[in-house]
Amino acid sequence: MDTDTLDQTELEAPPKASTKAPVRNIKNTGTGVKVSRRSKTPEKEYRIVAQPGFVLHSYPYKETSLIVDVLSRDHGRIALVAKGAKRPHSQLRGVLQTFQPLSLSWSGKSEVRTLIAAEWVGGLLPLEKSALLCGFYLNELLVKLLARDDPHPALFDHYVSALNQLAHNEPAAIVLRKFELALLNETGVAIDISVCTETDSPVELQQIYVVDPENGPRPVRPSDRWPAVTGKTLIDMDKQDYSDPSTQTQSKHLMRFLLAHHLGGVQLNTRQILIDLLQL
Repeated sequence: MDTDTLDQTELEAPPKASTKAPVRNIKNTGTGVKVSRRSKTPEKEYRIVAQPGFVLHSYPYKETSLIVDVLSRDHGRIALVAKGAKRPHSQLRGVLQTFQPLSLSWSGKSEVRTLIAAEWVGGLLPLEKSALLCGFYLNELLVKLLARDDPHPALFDHYVSALNQLAHNEPAAIVLRKFELALLNETGVAIDISVCTETDSPVELQQIYVVDPENGPRPVRPSDRWPAVTGKTLIDMDKQDYSDPSTQTQSKHLMRFLLAHHLGGVQLNTRQILIDLLQL
């Protein structure tokens, strides 16, 4: 099975150079108006050097290049054009792989920057079998939920930690739940799952709740169709304690519901494969 099921992300082409003529200086010499061209001062090239990053997704661009969607530690998710990366002898060809820690350098300020250099850093074990599919799921979440040029250093660290745990065969269900909640928290769309919105007090262990994606937990009602969870599950999730099997099951359904809401109906290809194969 081909595990690289991520949808291609629409990227705008780099903006075209302006066709307007340079601004001219107009001087009154007393005997007439003298017009002279003012030379345009070249802007200093914008460069980022040796930035830690990971490839989230890539696809062909023109005949020999790639558009690479990367997650960088200090600049967030950005798009880079890797010129000539598809050529057989390109140094970039074997470097721009998913789940490999990289040191990236690029230039430009447009929506799609130009990749200058990429070097493999190492330090992480490769993902294999089901862990590889889980890694693609994390990448798809980032591509579809994380805005470009929005730095999240803490989320970058969560991502590295999740890859490391998956590579060391930590329970995938727990790793994914922790990352999903961290993603919603870091992007500012998560609500406080430890406080009941109707009483403005901490959730109670034995009480049954539903979680409003925009407001937070409230006691379940007979008419509710949202996934019901116990207060204990919400407390466990808030503390990142997934040792209770009931917490694992309830948190899985809750996070699936919350992510679907924030994705606005956009389907996650890798999530469906994980549901079919691993019931995660």
